[in-house]
Amino acid sequence: MATVAELKAVLKDTLEKRGVLGHLKARIRAEVFNALDDESEPRPSLSHENFLINELIREYLEFNKYKYTASVLIAESGQPVVPLDRQFLIHELNAFEGSKDNTIR
Repeated sequence: MATVAELKAVLKDTLEKRGVLGHLKARIRAEVFNALDDESEPRPSLSHENFLINELIREYLEFNKYKYTASVLIAESGQPVVPLDRQFLIHELNAFEGSKDNTIR
């Protein structure tokens, strides 16, 4: 018969392999940040360049499904909740989008 410690270890390993444990940890961090965030405190003003950089970081985070990390970035940086249009971002960066895989070059 398995011990409680062995069952915990198997459960933890299974949750890690499925990606559930990391997801839960990220969700907890985001919720703790949201609970501690003082919304009355003004957000920093962003230069145009920093605004675009934050938007690129957000796109990367959302593409990789790091939505809780993205939510913390939005809250801390003062970025608008609604992301910039991808075509606008491409135009501002003088980049172009590959037709086959939607990558920006």
